[in-house]
Amino acid sequence: MPENVTGKIMRFRWLIFIVLTLAYFFVYFHRLSLSIVANDLIADFKTTASVMGLLGSIYFYCYAFMQFPAGLLSDSLGPRKSVTFFLIIASAGSIIFGFAPTIKIAFLGRVMVGLGVSMVFIPTMKILSRWFHPHEFAFMTGILNAVGGMGVLAATWLLALMTLLFGWRISFELIGCSTFIIVVLVWLVVRDRPEDKGWPSIEELDKKKDDKVTPPTKQIPLLEGARRVISEKYFWPVAIWFFFDCGVFFAFGGLWGGPYLMHVYGMSRAQAGTVLSMIAWGMIIGSPPLGFLSDKVMKSRKKPFILCNLVLVIELVFLSIYPAGLPHITLYILFFIFSICSSSVVIFGFTIIKELFPMEIAGTSTGMVNLFPFLGGAVFMPLLGRVLDAYPKSDTGGYSLEAYSMLIFILLGASVLSLICTFLTKETYQDK
Repeated sequence: MPENVTGKIMRFRWLIFIVLTLAYFFVYFHRLSLSIVANDLIADFKTTASVMGLLGSIYFYCYAFMQFPAGLLSDSLGPRKSVTFFLIIASAGSIIFGFAPTIKIAFLGRVMVGLGVSMVFIPTMKILSRWFHPHEFAFMTGILNAVGGMGVLAATWLLALMTLLFGWRISFELIGCSTFIIVVLVWLVVRDRPEDKGWPSIEELDKKKDDKVTPPTKQIPLLEGARRVISEKYFWPVAIWFFFDCGVFFAFGGLWGGPYLMHVYGMSRAQAGTVLSMIAWGMIIGSPPLGFLSDKVMKSRKKPFILCNLVLVIELVFLSIYPAGLPHITLYILFFIFSICSSSVVIFGFTIIKELFPMEIAGTSTGMVNLFPFLGGAVFMPLLGRVLDAYPKSDTGGYSLEAYSMLIFILLGASVLSLICTFLTKETYQDK
């Protein structure tokens, strides 16, 4: 194998990765963007908080609905075409949202955004499996998750700045135009696999090193691929783990963590937001080292997977014992650790699923398992809300310490179940 060809592959795959991470940045940006402009939307559309809550949640419904189709389209139509086509929908949806004269048109724009960005993560995972070695996959997934954390930060302070300078409408129109630039970059730069450039596959490069012959790959029909996924017994511990772990993360980190800080610790919205920013920093700082720990240090998927979940259980035990009265610096540390052990840790789940199945059905397997995190969020968010409502409110109208203590106890129970699931997973790491 000519050295210059190998070098071209190694360089070009990073260019592909950069373009795809830019696309993934906007996935998280759109996911949390409405929280910043909610008051402006209520005033402009003369609507209620309930309607605004539905407008925000429609993104998650669309995203969850598209996960199984996302896997099938990645394996059939191809990831590059899938990302390009659906990002066009997301771009148009953001622009329509900015121009929306009525709340109904705003819903249409938000639905288009949710459908569009739902087709980024699964195809990206498929492309990474084709351009990077198996022992690099967890680290690359960690970097991708860190970029998602950057999207979380941008959806807060950057969008707040843009809204202050341009207003929310122009801001979303600019976001739509920026998304379309990503569309062009994806089409021009991204390729599904090295063979599309006339280069040998990553598998062939590995086999050349070992002087082995690469067996020809066989296309797996879509329904056969789906059947193989659901019939694999080691698929289900990971899927159930995603349900409980992401239920904990979305419910506490994405919804009830803020009210907890304001009601129990008396923080202002700004103070609570600063503590909650540790969630984004945990994703940014924690994800790549976890991938490196798995790929290079422990050379295992299962061991760091168990370790992170064990730390999460210990943290929630600590919070159950001390639900109030902790120093603020301790809260910063706890939310940072919470982010790493409930969010950054998902890189192990996706890596295990990718390594359980042939690359021909990588999109299908990842798409099917990616349904469970959003099911977890959909169940735990309202469940914990009902738990809080079951307790009398305080004199100031907030939820009581007893209510939040029960909420944390339920989160602890879910984290214990997720820890049990990690022990039931299969070790999929193979040293190359």
